[in-house]
Amino acid sequence: MRTLSLIMIAIASIILPAAPASAQLKVQVVGEEYVPMRIAIPDFGAQGPGAAEIARDLGEVLRADLSSSTAFSLINKASFIERNLDIALPPTFGDWSVAGIEAQALVVGKVIVTQASSTTSLTVQFRLYDVYGQSQLIASELTVPTPLDWRRLAHKVADEVYSRLTGDTGYFDSRIAFVSKTPGEEGFRGRLAIMDQDGANAEFLLSGFSAVMNPRFSPTRQMILYGAYVPHPVYPQATLLRTYLYDISNGRQEILAENPGSMEYSARFSPDGNSIAFSRVVNGNADIYIMDLARGSSSERRLTRDSAVDTSPSFSPDGKKIVFESDRGAGQQLYIMNENGEPMTCPSGAREAACRITFEDGARFGDPVWSPRGDWIAFSVQRRGQFAIGVIEPSGRGFRILTDGYQDESPSWSPNGRVIVFQRTASKGAGPKLYSVDLTARNTRRVPTPRDATNPTWGPLLK
Repeated sequence: MRTLSLIMIAIASIILPAAPASAQLKVQVVGEEYVPMRIAIPDFGAQGPGAAEIARDLGEVLRADLSSSTAFSLINKASFIERNLDIALPPTFGDWSVAGIEAQALVVGKVIVTQASSTTSLTVQFRLYDVYGQSQLIASELTVPTPLDWRRLAHKVADEVYSRLTGDTGYFDSRIAFVSKTPGEEGFRGRLAIMDQDGANAEFLLSGFSAVMNPRFSPTRQMILYGAYVPHPVYPQATLLRTYLYDISNGRQEILAENPGSMEYSARFSPDGNSIAFSRVVNGNADIYIMDLARGSSSERRLTRDSAVDTSPSFSPDGKKIVFESDRGAGQQLYIMNENGEPMTCPSGAREAACRITFEDGARFGDPVWSPRGDWIAFSVQRRGQFAIGVIEPSGRGFRILTDGYQDESPSWSPNGRVIVFQRTASKGAGPKLYSVDLTARNTRRVPTPRDATNPTWGPLLK
């Protein structure tokens, strides 16, 4: 496959004034769960060469995006009374509130393909209506310089609708990096790949590496940290674990760590993307360090000094705390510490260098990752012979299991902290695949990949 070359897409968005009468239409939230809103999305209108086909495909992606969220219940198009709505005219609201449809929200749109000399641009205009309030909530126009980017327009429309009706930031116009593996391939062999969050446009990022592991997306930029096993510079028959920083926009990569006397792994970005936390193994002992990317190794700070294995650090959204896994207590558990290394007050009231937040006997916790919202920490847990994905509050309260697969690992949050992507091995001997699950533990879905896949990492919204 060809190496991905990111094309920076300029998107012009014009938000027109919305009628104020129905400003309170919102998806209802009860605890962590949405009460799904019934939403109707008829086929979009079309104008220009090839616009009809694009309008059909764009509408399908838009519906798929919103139906993948537990916030919405998509109404079957077969029940629609009106099918070809004119975006320039208000809809007949009564036709959308009758029995069998009972839409609360309605999206009407039009796709326009414009040819000018040697260039062709693509525009989508759309309106979001409150059916019960009989008013317009959004009137928007989005443009990309080529019709080939129609999927991005679909995701952008989905993000605007999602954001307006839920109050949360959207997450559809984003991408997921992962390790692509050939079925049956053993060990750490795998190639770094990337795709849209719905599995479309999957491509390799690197052509020469076949032993990539643990990619981590920057929360602020289109950059990825990853580890790769490379030939040892002194011992030809041995390998060395090297940590790289990869810039997706230009394909440039930089070596961040390569120490024959130690091993660095499990690196993650800080919330501002300017630093990383990682584990370093020296003489069999793993501790956690922080490094400023601009200053390099001269800025390293060691955070843990324990004889146990401390690994898999993840920053809180404000950058002030770090969650990590350690076997310093009764087995492999999750702990939280201050980013500056100073003692903190634990939920128990004691002052400690690190506070333990998981306490299930016989369970092994790993892969902790802090939600971008700061309210939850996702993790994988091994118990009773199976692996599951769960969440817990930073205080140690609210422990919940979200999945029940045979072997579920490597969680990563969507940019808005509402959805988790993870890898699942469905049964012994099966190849790993990618899945997503909502924070409510509903809507577990397969995320399609061309081959087997591991170690997903969800990137920020595209710009």
